[in-house]
Amino acid sequence: MIQRSALPSPAPAPAPAPAPARERAAARRGPFRRRRAAATAAAVCALAVALAGCGGTTKKDSDNGGAAKSDAKADPEAPLKKGLKLAFLPKQINNPYEKIVDEAGIHAAGEFGGKGKEVGPSDASASSQVSYINTLIQQRQDAILVAANDPNAVCGPLKQAMKKDIKVVAYDSDTAPACRQLFINQASSEEIGRSQVQHLAEQLDYKGEIAILSATQNATNQNTWITFMKDELSKPAYRDMKLVKTVYGDDDDQKSFQETQGLLKAYPKLKGIISPTTVGIAAAARYISGSSYKGRVVLNGLGTPNQMRTYVKDGTVEQFALWDPKKLGYLGSYAAAALASGQITGAEGEKFTAGKLGEYTVGKDGEVILGPPTVFDKSNIDTFHF
Repeated sequence: MIQRSALPSPAPAPAPAPAPARERAAARRGPFRRRRAAATAAAVCALAVALAGCGGTTKKDSDNGGAAKSDAKADPEAPLKKGLKLAFLPKQINNPYEKIVDEAGIHAAGEFGGKGKEVGPSDASASSQVSYINTLIQQRQDAILVAANDPNAVCGPLKQAMKKDIKVVAYDSDTAPACRQLFINQASSEEIGRSQVQHLAEQLDYKGEIAILSATQNATNQNTWITFMKDELSKPAYRDMKLVKTVYGDDDDQKSFQETQGLLKAYPKLKGIISPTTVGIAAAARYISGSSYKGRVVLNGLGTPNQMRTYVKDGTVEQFALWDPKKLGYLGSYAAAALASGQITGAEGEKFTAGKLGEYTVGKDGEVILGPPTVFDKSNIDTFHF
């Protein structure tokens, strides 16, 4: 216990003399002046936000209409920097297709003296990638390459990364354009979407009910392709075809398997399924191959040869398409290095060399296209191994 000693009480202080009237008036005006100064400062800050930013989000920051802009100027002759740190953030870490993409990108980083790694969530939910981006910012990576599960959910941390001069490259599935400098697109989105319908229609003789088995509801690439699919189906040539349902397997094998089963039970007249996702098409093929629907329902979409080889050879699937995911990761790695080295800024018309793939040109909104997809069938599937 703390004991306090008793002290004599101090003598009362004399009362202050009355202040003159002018001083009393000035004291009363003091708080008003402080409030007016604070209001003036707030107004100045608000104006600054409108013009250049004052600790807030400007219209330019939140505008998703174009690729992120940089004040830096491109130097096409600049050498690729040594020791660059590149991080690949896929939709989900256990996706076989994205594993191929990322491993190829990591290997490419070694070609130019950089170091790559892959990190990511085990699920493909909209916000699952945010915490990984924040960690990569803290680690001061030179570039973050992201296959977005949602075009907007990752925007906040990606903009913070760019403010810290960390380059941001989207691949496979784009972010909103203002949230990255480049988007490495595997092929023209329109070509992918329309060709999926065209291939299936030829197999069905342009007749019958069809469905789409997609990945996640927010996946940028899936939704873009589906938009072009629907537009293609609106043409007179497809008047006898009807899209009855779009379902989502969330890039999960078991859920995609169950969604396929549900579609075929709900729509007994279903003639065809398009699955523009490697996880979905493989799961759908597995279900159909062991059911009475084999030979009755046409399955087409996007898959890897190694996943689909068995189903092509046993007649479950006649054909499917994809680009080379190794080349996609390779191109993404060199594009990120070109950004981080100052060779390009992401502006339309800039050119860079992607190692053995040769020269590429940055298109509108920072898009770089790998090339057209390949159609796989019995005649060529054994020549591809990925």
